Amino acid sequence: GYQVLLLDYRGYGLSEGKPSLPAIYQDIDAAFSWIDKAPETQGQPLIILGQSLGGALAVNYLAAHPERQSQLKALVLDGVPASYRDVGQFALSTSWLTWPLQVPLSWLVPDGDSAIKAMPGLTGVPKLLFHSLDDPIVPVSNGIRLYQAAPPPRVLQLTRGGHVQTFADKTWQTVMLRYLDDPQHFNGLRRLGEIPNYPVPKVDSSESPQ
Repeated sequence: GYQVLLLDYRGYGLSEGKPSLPAIYQDIDAAFSWIDKAPETQGQPLIILGQSLGGALAVNYLAAHPERQSQLKALVLDGVPASYRDVGQFALSTSWLTWPLQVPLSWLVPDGDSAIKAMPGLTGVPKLLFHSLDDPIVPVSNGIRLYQAAPPPRVLQLTRGGHVQTFADKTWQTVMLRYLDDPQHFNGLRRLGEIPNYPVPKVDSSESPQ
């Protein structure tokens, strides 16, 4: 029941150019400008869904443009890094070769645009944060830190599975749609839906049903 505008910012998908900051924010601004003018979007509720790096960019953009926050019905984030530097340190810690240098090398990662610094400025929009307990790229601690930094109303929904694989599971699609029905009245660390068990336990077919 929702129209979707998918944005491949510069250097991604079929978009020309190279990804760089702050130029990428111009691409987000261009998407908003199109939404402002498109006849089919007039009077319609607007939701931003940002996954991983795209979510971090959305948080920074909205913090710098508070007037845009008032346009939104909700902001949904999935697997978003709280700190680029922390994620870099985590990646370095997973290899025996770079493990001893994880802290000094991580300081080479620019961290000024990290979402954790911009999140407190998002006072005008309800937020739903998905993050997988199993995320091998952006540890779940990032989702928890972003949730803690977010002004209410805010919801943290923990999931299972790989990085930004949330919506491959119909359960989380349903949870998001349920949330979007009335985002202003959801708040806190809660389970909007049951977390599926991974892996699915095997059933002994020889057992008779009870």
